[in-house]
Amino acid sequence: MTVEYTVIRSRRRTMALEVTREAKLLVRAPLWASKRDIERFVASHRQWAQIHLARRQAYLAEHPPLTEAEIADLRARAKAELPGRVALWAARMGVEPAGVRITSARTRFGSCSGKNSLSFSLYLMQHPPEAIDYVVVHELAHIRHRNHGPAFYAEVAKYLPDYRQRQALLRH
Repeated sequence: MTVEYTVIRSRRRTMALEVTREAKLLVRAPLWASKRDIERFVASHRQWAQIHLARRQAYLAEHPPLTEAEIADLRARAKAELPGRVALWAARMGVEPAGVRITSARTRFGSCSGKNSLSFSLYLMQHPPEAIDYVVVHELAHIRHRNHGPAFYAEVAKYLPDYRQRQALLRH
């Protein structure tokens, strides 16, 4: 069975395989790599590629991409709900965020800038309220503790003693 792939050449030194979000195979290759070198590399990693492509395709079958209307709905819900949750938890924690933004980030649910501005992904709204509150408290805790050290998690635990269970809700 042949595996279809796209080659992206750059000034890198090594070759790498990547399965994209859309279940496509990418080969990242150095500028100098010949077509034959790339074909050999893919052939030597064919089993890995087939396994990971199948996993991604199965995931996509279970979780079809959202429509534009669904994304717009999530964004509207996020804009309506998250600023209130942030205000509530900020008052409880005694911290002041500089602002709240809603983004379409896919790889993280929230972030806190160096200037205490909070950003939340609209995709966070797909999770239960307990998980959303965990992300809000997590980001607010970064106003006091800029890292993920023991003091940071002690701060989170002070307000959400069950934060580990809430964190687990984000993975399902």
